[in-house]
Amino acid sequence: MCSYKQLLEKVQTLFASENFMGNPAQLYEPIKYTLSLGGKRIRPVLLLAATDLFGGDIEAACPAAIGIETFHNFTLLHDDLMDKSPIRRGQPTVYRKWNENIAILSGDAMNILAWRYFLKQPHKNLHQILSTFEKTSMEICEGQQYDMNFETRDDVTKNEYMEMIRLKTAVLLAGALKIGALYADAPDDDIEQIYNFGIFIGLAFQLRDDLLDAYGDVSTFGKQTGTDIKDNKKTFLLLHAIEKCDKNQQEELRRLFSYTPADPSHKIERVLEIYDSLDIRTDVENEIGKLHSQASTCLDAIHRSNNDKQPLRELAESLLERNV
Repeated sequence: MCSYKQLLEKVQTLFASENFMGNPAQLYEPIKYTLSLGGKRIRPVLLLAATDLFGGDIEAACPAAIGIETFHNFTLLHDDLMDKSPIRRGQPTVYRKWNENIAILSGDAMNILAWRYFLKQPHKNLHQILSTFEKTSMEICEGQQYDMNFETRDDVTKNEYMEMIRLKTAVLLAGALKIGALYADAPDDDIEQIYNFGIFIGLAFQLRDDLLDAYGDVSTFGKQTGTDIKDNKKTFLLLHAIEKCDKNQQEELRRLFSYTPADPSHKIERVLEIYDSLDIRTDVENEIGKLHSQASTCLDAIHRSNNDKQPLRELAESLLERNV
């Protein structure tokens, strides 16, 4: 079995050896730029970890690992444009470094490249693998639309929010694990458990991201903090605060999340003051802990040794304890 560190090194080597350039350069340079920024490479590591867990051939799954990370970065490229985010991984986002049209077209090309990588390696489960990728891709688009819809609604519930992040974030982690398991021809019941493990980890991962957006250090987080508050995003922090606060605080929060000032610093500061008065940070940390426990239950149910499951446990821990 490969350790988490070995799997990450494998993925980093894969991307270092790939040539993402082509002609016209204006199309391919943003692709190379985006994929060279690094990131945590969580999804390809999950895919290879699942293949390894069930005794599959990691080399056969490598093209899909590149494909799923390419697809993930395509979604980020378009998300940054839709959200008007200036920074990604500490560097200018593609639409800021080039322009909006290039961001759209290069993102489209990355989506196509992702499918090309999936089609590179023949496999007896290829139909199931591609079906999983197709379903996951569509669900991510659905989640992104819900996220945008929520910006203009003032009646979003926490349950609706959790479903949105299941679609927008969690299904790609879960899909990567399922695809990896399919490359190893894992039993159906184990595939279901590892998929659910990915869902719970993905939900916890997004809640951690929500916390970092509010409380993270931009120098380590790699992107601007406070953007969810600035952009009136209905995050778990806000929805939980609205449930927990008194009427006056609730009215103030709704007012603060109804406009976008030219200088959002006071707005962000005031929202965080309300969150702190309600101890929202602790409550979200507790929710993350519950999701991690549910993920562990799913991992425990998989019919492999505890030693074989250790890389996935390590990865789950690193995601939940991260500050970037």
